[in-house]
Amino acid sequence: MKSIITRTVIAAAMMTSYSAQAAYKIDIDKKSSISFGGYIKVDSRLVSGDVAYKDFWTGNAKIEDTDKNQFKIFANETRFNTKYINGDVTGFIEMDFLGGGGNQIVSNSSHPRIRHAFIAYKGFTVGQTWTTFMNTSAIPETADFAGATVGLAFIRQGLLRYSKNGFQIALENPETWGGDTSQESLPDLIARYNIKGDWGNISLSALGRELVSVSGIKNHAYGGSIAGKINTWGKDDFKFQYHYGELGRYIGAGATKDMIGEEVEEVTSLLVAYRHFWTDTLRSNVIFGQIETDITDIKRSQWGVNLFSDITKSLSVGFEVGQFIIDQENKDDANSVYAQFSMRFAI
Repeated sequence: MKSIITRTVIAAAMMTSYSAQAAYKIDIDKKSSISFGGYIKVDSRLVSGDVAYKDFWTGNAKIEDTDKNQFKIFANETRFNTKYINGDVTGFIEMDFLGGGGNQIVSNSSHPRIRHAFIAYKGFTVGQTWTTFMNTSAIPETADFAGATVGLAFIRQGLLRYSKNGFQIALENPETWGGDTSQESLPDLIARYNIKGDWGNISLSALGRELVSVSGIKNHAYGGSIAGKINTWGKDDFKFQYHYGELGRYIGAGATKDMIGEEVEEVTSLLVAYRHFWTDTLRSNVIFGQIETDITDIKRSQWGVNLFSDITKSLSVGFEVGQFIIDQENKDDANSVYAQFSMRFAI
């Protein structure tokens, strides 16, 4: 079944894409405005294999006893945001509908949840948003949400950040996954330097934090990252991320815990993606992501290839095929192939 799906979706992947998110702006006076943005996204997804179905792949997944096939249609990634500007002050709120709470029997309803809620003022950012450790420009364009998350730095959390001339320093919410969170007394400390030009951008990030084991022992943990987007030929670009250190929950979207018993987990992860524009409105992405851990000896990877097409300035469609793989010691690898069609209408 996997080989049939793979051949079918690779052939079909010669038709699809996403347009940039738009926004409606209303000027209140010379110093104030309000903007509304977001998009409606509808996905149809087929997963076949012995890695259990997920609406989108994350770093952790269940292994089935036998191969299974599952198909779903959903619109939970749909999101809405509002930006308020008053002089030097900006407030931003965004929510989507991945908060759970629904069922597929009758209503297929889903709770809204906060993605971002922050205030920005003269270089300071306070609230919940993407961690400073994360370079969002290095996230590939995919139908599968975020794409190859095993190789991504991917966290939104509460923070206090200051940015100036390419430098950023932040205090962020601590959370010892796998440890005793009730004894966390210090915020995570993150420093980052951004280099930008007509050629693209590169970021260098460093993370230091205090992790508390289940027995109450405090450990210092450190890690680093290099990530970026490099413009190549025409409108094409190359995106990459490399992360190494005691990074735990910051990497791989749930791939591994920060503490394994009394030991701090060490992580190495990589993501690469190349985007090629066939025309101004038609483009493809090839992606690969991988994560490996030291103590738990986890090794997971994902590859994907897609085609996106802008039907109008606001409406785009995309088709993607790929595979999620879990390496198993002394066993055959567990893996599932997936095919996903997406339609997105940007506000």
